[in-house]
This record gives sequence, C-alpha cells and structure tokens, in this order.
Amino acid sequence: MYYITKLVCLCILSTAVCAPRAGIAADTYAAARAAMVETIAAKSSATSEALARAAIDPRVLQAMATVPRHVLVPEDLRSQAYENRPLPIGHGQTISQPYIVAIMTDLLGLQPGDRVLEIGTGSGYQAAVLAELGVKVYSIEIIEPLGVLARKNLASLGYDNIEVRIGDGYYGWEEQAPFDAIIVTAAASHIPPPLIKQLRPGGHMIIPVGSRFLVQQLVLVDKDAEGEVTTRQVLPVKFVPLTGSH
Repeated sequence: MYYITKLVCLCILSTAVCAPRAGIAADTYAAARAAMVETIAAKSSATSEALARAAIDPRVLQAMATVPRHVLVPEDLRSQAYENRPLPIGHGQTISQPYIVAIMTDLLGLQPGDRVLEIGTGSGYQAAVLAELGVKVYSIEIIEPLGVLARKNLASLGYDNIEVRIGDGYYGWEEQAPFDAIIVTAAASHIPPPLIKQLRPGGHMIIPVGSRFLVQQLVLVDKDAEGEVTTRQVLPVKFVPLTGSH
C-alpha cells in the first residue's frame, strides 16, 4: 500500500512543484513542501488502521502540496515551515502539525461546493487547505490579531472562498448554518452542542476532545440522515485548549 501511495504522491508533487499557487512570485520552498507531503503520505500509510482507510485522499495531498505554509507562519520560522511539527504563531497559539492537518481534512470527506465551518482560524493554514478542495470555508477566530492577520494573508494568496470572523467559535456561526462539515482546531472538554446542531444531517465533524494536561482524542462525529449522532475516537493528539466564555 505504501508503494501505491508513494506513486500517487510523486504524481501530485510533480504538478505542485511546477505550478505554485497564484500570488507566490518565486516558490523557493517547493522542494521542502514536496518532502513534507511525502512524509505525510508515508505516515498515513503506517496509521491506516487507526484512520479506518488505506490512505489519505490524493486530493488532500494535492492541497497540502499547493498551500504555501511558509507564508502563513511567522517570518522568523519560515525555514521550519515544512517540518512535520506544530509551530508557534503568537498569542499562545500554534499552527498544527501538517500530518494532523491532512488527517483532519481527509476525515471530513469533503466534496467541491460543500460548506465548512472551521473553529480556530489561527494563521489560516487549515482554512487554506480546505479551500483548495473547492469548498466554502467559514472560519472563526477568538483572538482578534490572529484573525485579522489570517484574513489579510489569505486574501493576499487569492482565497476568495474563505470568510474569517472574529468571535467565540463554541457557538458556531448560526446564520450560515447548516454546514456539511465542521472542523475544530482547539481541544474542547466536550463536543459543543451548538456545533452539533449546526451540522447538517449526513455531515461530519472532526474535533480534539480532552483537557490540556490529559490525553486528548481526535474524535470524528457523524450525523446521519435522521439526525442521530455517533462518535469515533481516531488518534491521541495534543492541541491548545478551546477558549471563550462558555
């Protein structure tokens, strides 16, 4: 399976290296980004049993191979942008490990035209990966300076299918609901009821659940056509906590 995944990955990388995203004048990070995607593909193959799928969707790998992560991290960390690890982005927040970004994106099973709610914009990287899949992204960031900067950087990269709002993501974005998928990029002590309500029947939510100091679990939430909700623990993870007045 790894051999097949690597062939798919190499095909993706040959396209991405030659065609960087519009707005990047000189893509000097192409080789580093290609190496990052190879690492993600290999690691996902090794954890396929936990993910309950053979490999990450090639469309997700293509998105990861396209988004210029170095533009969405602090300038002094750009040399580390494509390492497979989280990086600080200020205000006590981090940009997630690329492998986890790929997994969370993949588990949503997105299709072009879907409407996705993201809780925790951060630097905007996860939103950009989602947007590359042809979906409409509604992203909420509680820390205003991060939200403002992410909105500016995403606009400069040409992402016109992302809306960034400053606010408490625990309560979702009711006026834009229902959503085909919801992704939460901070750990909650429980799955917020407003988000379950705003997830359409047939939709999926991915959310880390647990406290800062205990083991957190990445949880996949499925709502069936009748509105019944089921959950499945995917992997142990470590995220910054979901903040707000709730």
